[in-house]
Amino acid sequence: MRIYFVGSHATGKTTLCRYVSRRYNLPMITEVARGVLAEMETNFDALRCDIERVAEYQERVFARQVAIEKLHDGKFVSDRAFDNLAYAAEHATTVADLMSDQRFKDYMSWVSQGIVFFLRPHPSLLKEDGVRAGVSWDSVVRIDGMVKLLLEQHRVRYLPIESVSMQERVRAVEFVVGRAGLEAAKPDDKPAKAAEKTIVEMLRATVGN
Repeated sequence: MRIYFVGSHATGKTTLCRYVSRRYNLPMITEVARGVLAEMETNFDALRCDIERVAEYQERVFARQVAIEKLHDGKFVSDRAFDNLAYAAEHATTVADLMSDQRFKDYMSWVSQGIVFFLRPHPSLLKEDGVRAGVSWDSVVRIDGMVKLLLEQHRVRYLPIESVSMQERVRAVEFVVGRAGLEAAKPDDKPAKAAEKTIVEMLRATVGN
């Protein structure tokens, strides 16, 4: 079972993703953008000053997300999916090339076969995320709108999560996942953290290939 949490930054995707990973003992795919930033030895704000590097960055982030997902046997929970293309639309000039690529079309079809939760923004959730300085409400809203456009354009079925209450968010996710047939992990099951570590090791082995 493939589960995705998509949406703008500062919407709580990572928190819910970790919860699902631990509760259902699923490997967790963490945000790949941070790893790509580290490999390029730069930061998000610096990229905005270099249009060529930001295009390279967005291409690498998308390719990395696809590559990591393919390493699994169709079972994982992912913190993001195609989200970086929403940022590419705002900060790069190559978004048309990325979206016309057959890889993108195939990937959107792949995502549409999973369970997609679309986390909507709220001012109370705004906070620094360690990557983007000066998180602004306007920026969050713009990215939220682009993510929604991509979902609708490619007919990806999704459940919007608009409540800021963690209890209500968890109940909504558990209801959908439970209806899909996934049961919570038993106390004696292997921790999902071990599976997450395996993902990191596999990723490192594929870097540069």
